[in-house]
Amino acid sequence: MHDDDRPEPAEAARPSGPAPHSGSAHHITPAVPASVARPAMLMLRAVRTESAIYGVVLVSALIAVGWEDDTDLEVLLFTLGTTGVFWLAHVYAGTIAREEGPESGRPRWRAILAAARRSAVDTSRMLLAMVLPTAFLGMAALGWLDEYVAYYIALWVGVLVLAVIGWWTAARRGGPWGWRILSALVTASLGVLVIWLSSLVH
Repeated sequence: MHDDDRPEPAEAARPSGPAPHSGSAHHITPAVPASVARPAMLMLRAVRTESAIYGVVLVSALIAVGWEDDTDLEVLLFTLGTTGVFWLAHVYAGTIAREEGPESGRPRWRAILAAARRSAVDTSRMLLAMVLPTAFLGMAALGWLDEYVAYYIALWVGVLVLAVIGWWTAARRGGPWGWRILSALVTASLGVLVIWLSSLVH
């Protein structure tokens, strides 16, 4: 019998289970209860927008400027008032930019109201950026938290939000842990730089 006529050896039996996915988020991310995961995902999607990220930078810069105020209550009022004014300015600019012309067939007052409504909705996430920092400042104003502790938490929570956004962006692309950490550090570091520059001009 020739060597070519010999039957080839049987292949080793392969495991019947599914092959592991290297780098898959399902295998490197611990399971999270749906009651926690769903609200967290909704919050991340809300924060990961242009207006929300701008709001994070703005609020953090205002809190940094508020270091000269005597109490956290003054910092809180300054932050709320200034952010509200900036939001109204964005709504005003968006209304002018979105106003429909006479070709729409609407009366002008209806076109203005529709443009203002769309602008307010699109920029409302800027106000969402105030929730966490002002919550800590409010707890200090009520005496539930030490003023210095609350001030520094409020100041750095914005940087933490930016780091989470960087982490989540890398995770959505299926990046490994090292890439996620790098993305979080770079996003947070650039955020600190922009916050510092913003505090100088304010």
